Amino acid sequence: DAKNTNSESEVLQPVSFDEFDVPSYDQWKAEAEKALKGGIFDKKMFTKTYEGITLDPIYTPKQHQAAIKTSVFPGTSAFTRGTKASGYIQETWGVSQYVDDTMPKNANHSSLYEIVKGSSIHNIKLDESTKHDTDMMAGGSVGVHGTSLVTLKDVQELISRFDFKRNPLYIEGGASVSILLSMFMAAVKENQRQPSDVSGLIGADPVGLLAKDGSLIMSLETALDEMAHTVVWAKKNTPKLRTILVSGDTYANGGSNDVQELAYMLTTGIFYVREMQNRNIDIHTIADSMVFSLSLGANFFMEIAKLRALRALWAQIMESFGADEDHRRIHVHGRTSAFTKTVYDPYVNMLRNTTQAFSGVVGGLDSLEVSPFDQPIRKSDDFSRRIARNMQVMLQTEFELRQPVDPVGGSWYVETLAQQLADKIWAELRVVEEKGGIVRALEEGYPQEQVGMILQDRFKNLALRRDVAVGNNMYANMTEELLDPKAEDQDKLVSVRTHYIEEYLGTVDAKVVQAAREELINGSSEPGELISLITKAVEAGLTIRQIREVLQESDIQSIQVQPIAEHRWTEQFEELRMRTERFKRDNKDNVKVFLANMGPIPQHKPRADFSTGFFEVAAFEVLKNDGFETTADAAAAARESGADVVVICSTDATYPDIVPPLAKELKETMPNATVILAGAPPKELEPVYREAGVDDFVSVKANCYQILRSLQEKKGMKPNV
Repeated sequence: DAKNTNSESEVLQPVSFDEFDVPSYDQWKAEAEKALKGGIFDKKMFTKTYEGITLDPIYTPKQHQAAIKTSVFPGTSAFTRGTKASGYIQETWGVSQYVDDTMPKNANHSSLYEIVKGSSIHNIKLDESTKHDTDMMAGGSVGVHGTSLVTLKDVQELISRFDFKRNPLYIEGGASVSILLSMFMAAVKENQRQPSDVSGLIGADPVGLLAKDGSLIMSLETALDEMAHTVVWAKKNTPKLRTILVSGDTYANGGSNDVQELAYMLTTGIFYVREMQNRNIDIHTIADSMVFSLSLGANFFMEIAKLRALRALWAQIMESFGADEDHRRIHVHGRTSAFTKTVYDPYVNMLRNTTQAFSGVVGGLDSLEVSPFDQPIRKSDDFSRRIARNMQVMLQTEFELRQPVDPVGGSWYVETLAQQLADKIWAELRVVEEKGGIVRALEEGYPQEQVGMILQDRFKNLALRRDVAVGNNMYANMTEELLDPKAEDQDKLVSVRTHYIEEYLGTVDAKVVQAAREELINGSSEPGELISLITKAVEAGLTIRQIREVLQESDIQSIQVQPIAEHRWTEQFEELRMRTERFKRDNKDNVKVFLANMGPIPQHKPRADFSTGFFEVAAFEVLKNDGFETTADAAAAARESGADVVVICSTDATYPDIVPPLAKELKETMPNATVILAGAPPKELEPVYREAGVDDFVSVKANCYQILRSLQEKKGMKPNV
């Protein structure tokens, strides 16, 4: 106690814990077994992840010290501990809050506002038409998922007043960004600014798009040729701008585990390196052109570990390609998971974002994108973007996560997990490489199959409620009203944009356009020259679609693969609830669940509460009561309620006397009702209860999704269209 000391030196003496004995692992295990009260230690205390890694209940120096490489420092060697020796102290991570306004001028205003309020990167999401080099006049849809860019004027409006010296770009293109890059550079010059000031990313990921869509608008060979042109041109003209993107979003949004996401990203990176080398680009130029973008999921420590593993594995790969140490550093952009966001109880997405962003920062990424909580419902607005952006601002300022450097360095748990993860990623990477690389593997359907299996595991664990999605498969909010999707008027937008394009084309000189087309067709194929030719075509007035049509004239058809569909983990439960709500609206009816609570409140309440939560997941109407003394009273009340489902709630001790007579009477007097028992019966009693009339059982082991869906079908609720 400092009050009882006689000098300052005594006050500052460190506290000693020598008086406490350090327990051994066996001693700790013995105490844990006592706490389990008969539970089996090996079953209760070890957790298997979707990555196939079994987490130990405790990590100790004796068991896990070997995983910690004490000679490795931040910013050196394999970069496990980060790519910068000073971490975020001198240069913090980039705050990359995306904007997705349909109109370029609106996106400009939103992005400038983001910068004023704390973002440091202009992150512009593009709509599907722009990513596929098309426009409204080619039958595209405007504004879907992002901003529509068709002409040079669009890009000029988008980047007006952007300070490129202070704020990098982050723009994910499609299979090629040759046209997009040219449009941006033409707009930069039109605004009398220097292309060399532009930094960040305007990136193409043809393999990622191939996996997502199943095909490309061009051949993969053409996409790679154009990628090489962007790399060579950017090195000469915009050396701080990267043009190759390796994204794991397709796999993560398809339900993959972290091993799959990173293994397929790394094999894609290897593919791009080889293809660029085949086009005579040196390894250091290639390295300077690449950005890796990954999803930050729900397993906090796993996400930290995967960032450490990713840096180490990429450094190893680049070393094998002959890159020097400085060019083995990976540049990583992270975004909070779209897969884990929910439509119901969407404000919980803010909490999911917080833990995911926290893990990304602790893991040491270079830039971070916190997707708004309403991402699965609608385009973001001022409120949702503000909440997302301020999460990062608070992490940097109020929570001081800019220091210390590598906060988890030396953690027996995280270091061990990172090594285990790296081993599994490397093993999966080798499987893909042995198949001939990522493209051959996609043609074979291997990644699609592997991701699909994990997706089904996730759906199964949600159905069985081994995994919990708050507000969806548990703890449903029955008073909730869905957020307004604020759907854009597509017909109006298409009309406005089509009129704009026609008006724009009417202002350009047809002879100048034709000359630019011919020069583009007959131009030099020297590395990098294509971008200069496209820039001239842009300046002449050609739209993104017109330029793509010229480039496609002699191209071959894209290869076809099975696409990896985008999912969210709660989509099945959301569909259940929407089906009920639609039926209620159209038929003024619902599945009525009567709780046959037997005995006093303390006797039936635990299982009545469990059953209420179970059936409210599908928005069924649960009819509650304070309990019945006799089975006859319970059966009479159930009949009077007109219930579709009757759930018997009491205790295991009372069930042998209660269930047979009550279930029998319910079946005889309510033949169309489904009789369910709350709780998992002993094996010897299950046939007795079923013979008496029990149709099913609800417990922590029950398949919640399957039971609820079957009750909907029995009621006549049809799947949502």
